[in-house]
Amino acid sequence: METTSTSPVHRPIRSYVLRQGRLTVAQERALSQMMPVYGIPFEEQPLDLQTLYGRSAPKIMEIGFGMGQATAHIAAQHPENDYLGIEVHTPGVGSLLSLIEQHELSNLRIIQHDAVAVIKHMIPDASLAGIHIFFPDPWHKARHHKRRLIQPDFVALLAKKLAPNAYLHLATDWEAYAEHMLAVLRNESSLINLHKTHAPRPAYRPLTKFEQRGLKLGHGVWDLVFNKVP
Repeated sequence: METTSTSPVHRPIRSYVLRQGRLTVAQERALSQMMPVYGIPFEEQPLDLQTLYGRSAPKIMEIGFGMGQATAHIAAQHPENDYLGIEVHTPGVGSLLSLIEQHELSNLRIIQHDAVAVIKHMIPDASLAGIHIFFPDPWHKARHHKRRLIQPDFVALLAKKLAPNAYLHLATDWEAYAEHMLAVLRNESSLINLHKTHAPRPAYRPLTKFEQRGLKLGHGVWDLVFNKVP
């Protein structure tokens, strides 16, 4: 009698670990009341970004916004741009939704889903004016380096979503990861570095409390800003 065998399913390596953090009352309320207004459900079809925001304006995506303070600050300071934040952790999503309500940020939307899937399926090619990835997990142990978000295939995917002359801005407080990022970005032929190595912190990226504390202790922070070729 013939038998059939099935090949093992190879799941993609995730750059994050889902943590079930406790929600505050404000975060729970924001999730129930504000997510239907400012949240975008994941779907395997491209977004119409102009219709989503109801206007024609530069579209900037942030991957992994944490608790959202920097994201909200940037959106508030730059009402001429539209921002799309992607995050998997529920407390952070609730926190940013609260900030959207508090500051009346009509130019900010959120997708709570894995960033790789969102970018592959929902973001049209050449549609973004910029991409922000601030302080992704460095996965500093050598055996965990494969979990790092910034890898050649992922950077190539990001580059496809950038319009000509658009920018990709990364920041990290882990020097070894900064060097890894620099090497990966340099090897992407569709991106160019306007600086010899690392860039000065752009004025739009605010200093976080964690970052300020680290700088006082002598810890470094490295920004990288590459542009899509024209």
